[in-house]
Amino acid sequence: MDESAVAAATFVPPSIHADTLVSGSSYTHLSDIPPALLASPSLPPCVLGIDEAGRGPVLGPMVYAAFVLPSSLSTTLLREKYGFDDSKALTPALRTQLMRSLCTAGSDLHDVCAWAVSVLSARDISAAMMRPAGPHTLNAQAFDATVELIRRVCEAGVNVREIYVDAVGPPVPYQARLQRLFPTATVVVANKADSLYPCVSAASVCAKVTRDAALEHLFAARAPSSGSGLSWGSGYPSDARCVAWMRANLHPIFGWGPECRFSWGTAKDMLDGKAAAVKVDWPLPHDADSRRLTDYFLPNADERGSDELGSWFGTSVGLEAL
Repeated sequence: MDESAVAAATFVPPSIHADTLVSGSSYTHLSDIPPALLASPSLPPCVLGIDEAGRGPVLGPMVYAAFVLPSSLSTTLLREKYGFDDSKALTPALRTQLMRSLCTAGSDLHDVCAWAVSVLSARDISAAMMRPAGPHTLNAQAFDATVELIRRVCEAGVNVREIYVDAVGPPVPYQARLQRLFPTATVVVANKADSLYPCVSAASVCAKVTRDAALEHLFAARAPSSGSGLSWGSGYPSDARCVAWMRANLHPIFGWGPECRFSWGTAKDMLDGKAAAVKVDWPLPHDADSRRLTDYFLPNADERGSDELGSWFGTSVGLEAL
């Protein structure tokens, strides 16, 4: 078990919905909105940050997170007092400590901040990317998750005036799309936003802690059916433990469980290289079956073109015969 998993095992954030996670479904979790963000008669202007964790792994979910607090507290509370930074620059223990403070009633983080996560399951990511009608790319899914999180926070009554997002792809068109959707707020999409803007740093921590805890929970749920005794490590294709676990637990027909992103090259290559693997062509979603019951009894394709019931008493010769 790696250091991230050890830290995750000591604290399970409320963003872990165990049954939904194990079922392979995606979900969104929104924390309680503290009264400080909903003060009357005038709502305090708030800043909102968006970041993700788990974009590249072949195992486990991708987690998008939103973090919101009054604009006046963004730097003093997050950066100066608590030391929020890009989650990759923080130790797993420190990330967990920050998340625990955020979730503990009575702490100043809990009293003036709100957060939300969108957990995109490996199964749903792959299903969208492998749709026969056309792939819904990972970037498109990331954009959808970003929009959903911002909308959920705004619909909760928070006065979001500034939105900062860590870039996925070229920042300019991404920013323009978000600005059109949220015209009452100033939107900034930037590379390395998790290092530049404290609210994005905090979102980065929420996403990373949730992702690590989710991966650990999925592994614990999978362990009884896994006879290899191996750890799957970080879930990244570059992690030798992950690749070893996948090889040891590859079912020749079903591959792996809902914890795996079948659209990733790592999974595809392993399945394609398995002699006993079975190729399946699934029907298009919502595609009505136009076959007639009698089609099952026709001996060849030529006869399928005729309507045997409609021609029971003969067929029309047409006007050209007159």
